[in-house]
Amino acid sequence: MEFENLETKIDRVFTNAAIDKRRLAASGLKNRGVPGYVAEWVLETIVPGQGELSSADATKVQDWASRVIPKADEGNAIRNRLLAGERVKILTRVQIDVTLGQNKAVRNARLAMIGIFDGRIGEDIIKQNPQLLKHGMWGVVELVYLTGQGVVITNFRPMQADANLDDWSAARANFTIEEWRAVLLRSMGYNPDFYTPEQQMLVLARLIPLVQKHAHMIELAPRGTGKSYVYENISPQVRLISGGNVSPAVLFVNNTNGQGGLLTRYSVVVLDEVQTLKFESPAEIVGGLKGYMANGRITRGGLHEFASDCSFVLLANITLDSQSKPANDPITRELPPFLQETAFIERIKGLIPGWQIPKLEQNSFALGFGLKADYFGDILLALRNHHSASDIYCARNVDLGDKAYHRNKEAVTTLASGYLKLLFPHTQPTLSEFYLHCLEPAIRLRQGVWNLLYNQGGEYRKFDRAIVPVLSE
Repeated sequence: MEFENLETKIDRVFTNAAIDKRRLAASGLKNRGVPGYVAEWVLETIVPGQGELSSADATKVQDWASRVIPKADEGNAIRNRLLAGERVKILTRVQIDVTLGQNKAVRNARLAMIGIFDGRIGEDIIKQNPQLLKHGMWGVVELVYLTGQGVVITNFRPMQADANLDDWSAARANFTIEEWRAVLLRSMGYNPDFYTPEQQMLVLARLIPLVQKHAHMIELAPRGTGKSYVYENISPQVRLISGGNVSPAVLFVNNTNGQGGLLTRYSVVVLDEVQTLKFESPAEIVGGLKGYMANGRITRGGLHEFASDCSFVLLANITLDSQSKPANDPITRELPPFLQETAFIERIKGLIPGWQIPKLEQNSFALGFGLKADYFGDILLALRNHHSASDIYCARNVDLGDKAYHRNKEAVTTLASGYLKLLFPHTQPTLSEFYLHCLEPAIRLRQGVWNLLYNQGGEYRKFDRAIVPVLSE
């Protein structure tokens, strides 16, 4: 068979799930304030095709966006159109909140983009789209205003992707491991040629919290390395908090109404630039996080309790010295003090050393075929929920010796399983492949956490400083 370049192979193997990433940059949709997975869905809905976006198609997309995607300052105008009796169609995120009171039960539809928080929605729409009750969904809604009822959602067309894991596994078999890393990176929005193989594995580690339950991670890096880029653009089941107040009610549970917080409703919760966030009741927050990260249970004062498999991610900027190494020792010194506790740090599975990842430049971003972001995100979350074979394989083949600290083995097993799901969804790798592509990168991520613990806490020094696997013959 003649040599087939990666562009052609991605297009041939994935067909309708593939998209030329150059089309998004030329569309102008990023300026509309919608995440990448929504913007690519719009492109494929309005102007499906291949190659660079033509000026005519770009104009068509921008015209559609001006009619259907509201800008941040257009909420009042849209509400006025509804008041005037107009039927309005917009692309927005919809979240349903259900409150059960003693005398009244309320089901509110929240459309935050246009400042509506008490809309009405039919039970049939909710039954067809149950994710509205969890993390919300993006889609095109039709709205009317009815006297006595308020704003009513009369129709909802959700974004949908066909995340079939059998097809995903079959597709993976067409690529070498090097090609497959490139496919994943392109689908994240990055140019794989911009990174060394070692840096590629660090960037791919950002996906582990999506494919692996309870994969709690931290990335420390200078500004401009793209720490939050993938989390902003990958899936509506990922919630990125990049400003404002963070309270126990927001994260865990609101004891006033019993409503679960973000950790109960999303697959991944990310706190971005944690130094700039305002934390209410820091002691309660870190106490709740330590309990949740240890046992997966969420509670506040024993009033309400939830189980969750959400992965929790911290992103923080750090200062580098003249050699591009962390300027502070320990490297967590720039975190809020309550997040520097060793009892909290040890519950983090892995540390991504973002200072080893180059800062984003013009050629850092994908410029060819990758996978549509909505499809890619749905596949990653499907792997999280249906690939227990990877967890079993890792539990059987991760051995750090009898004297290893127990949380080190738990963390390495979790991280290795994440890499296994990402890189080998189609087959069980050989032990040598597993060690090279999954176990060794996982150990490096955990070693960063272990170094912090070993250097700061005397109780950890009875264990070996280096995490070393016991390899099977």
